[in-house]
Amino acid sequence: MMETRNDALVVTGLSGGYDRFDVIHDIAFRVGAGEAVALLGPNGAGKTTVLRAIMGLLKHRRGSIRINSAEVAELPVRRISRGLAGLVPEGRRLFAGQSVEDNLRLGGIHLRRDRERTETLLQSVFDLFPAVERHRAREATALSGGEQQMVAIGRMMMSDPALMLLDEPSLGLAPLAIQDLTVALQRLRDRDHSILLVEQRVDMALEVCDRVYVLSEGRIVDEGRAADIGAEGRALIDAYLG
Repeated sequence: MMETRNDALVVTGLSGGYDRFDVIHDIAFRVGAGEAVALLGPNGAGKTTVLRAIMGLLKHRRGSIRINSAEVAELPVRRISRGLAGLVPEGRRLFAGQSVEDNLRLGGIHLRRDRERTETLLQSVFDLFPAVERHRAREATALSGGEQQMVAIGRMMMSDPALMLLDEPSLGLAPLAIQDLTVALQRLRDRDHSILLVEQRVDMALEVCDRVYVLSEGRIVDEGRAADIGAEGRALIDAYLG
């Protein structure tokens, strides 16, 4: 793995899991600044465990996690979530009973005293997701699945993270909503945001991302540039995904 000074994320030798059992083993990968990278793998491969370790939600046993050159492996979640990394969790997990705008503002609560920055971030969400602005006063959980995913991504954007983490964002969405989500993630990438995307949809990942890593049984088993992966490569990845 070739590292550069401008990497948004560098993970090396990462092992960890739950109770006494490791789920991920000696994981090593990187996300360059302004780069979108996919982490692909079947259910149970350890993808979500990797994201939880990066966010500090899971204390790893061994290894290093650096975001913008800063070691974060021992930092508490609250420190990591304040501008270092932001997570869109599987299932969205919006705040029930709160409006769309309230959900967004809660995502940037640590910036609440910087009103100008908060309003700039809010406008960037509305620019990316016009539907979110149209529904800003509605209860977030009353929206369609695709619209709720937009709100979840917008809430993550409001923390202005150096690294954006998305866990299975296409899960449970209708095909049209997946198309809209793909376009939105492409726009985020084109705005030079650093993205780590966990997905099972190979087609979506290859459209959005610059590079992909394949995770199987807790280990990185393959990697490559999305543009270089042809039919054979897709077939191989699909085989790993089961």
